Amino acid sequence: MGTAGKPRRITLTPAARRVVEAAERLFYERGIHAVGVDLIAAEAGVTKKTLYDRFSSKEQIVVEYLAARDERWRAFLALYLDAAGPKPTARVLAVFDASRAWAAEHGSKGCGMVNAHAEIGGPAHPAHPARSVVNGQKQWMLALFTDLAGGVAPKGAGRLGETLMLLHEGALVAHGLDMFADPIGRAREEARALLAAAEGSATRR
Repeated sequence: MGTAGKPRRITLTPAARRVVEAAERLFYERGIHAVGVDLIAAEAGVTKKTLYDRFSSKEQIVVEYLAARDERWRAFLALYLDAAGPKPTARVLAVFDASRAWAAEHGSKGCGMVNAHAEIGGPAHPAHPARSVVNGQKQWMLALFTDLAGGVAPKGAGRLGETLMLLHEGALVAHGLDMFADPIGRAREEARALLAAAEGSATRR
């Protein structure tokens, strides 16, 4: 799911791992463009030379930050999917449950991928290597929803998967903007109704 165009990754030494941990905290809280390598190096307790020796560029730090966040999210989500059991409807709702729990713990400012795309995804940054991390993560999520939708409504899996993706991503944005209470929970209930209708329609065919 969504593995094409992977960016180059590096092997993280202990010092490099501290850099990524510091960068993640700073990038997510303040924004990628607002944070310079001097601050990252200071927060990580390394010299600027060490930072560039390990990563060669700020862009590579952004790649490692987003890729590490994506890896943690997928592992986090897998626990919810495993606990949900085999029923497709339960597994779809488990995605929303996982996102709700993740947002409460790690996502006070919304989706890190969406936030990063707002900074590096436009025409001003056509060759930024981290764009493929963001795009790959979202394509992976769409493929997951479409796959799960196939178990509910095999003939309409594509459209149902896209609609579930829209509900999920819209809820993440609304959460980040603090638009109203519990948008991910609201989206989960809308997804439940959508799945029930899809199941009913598939049964009548």
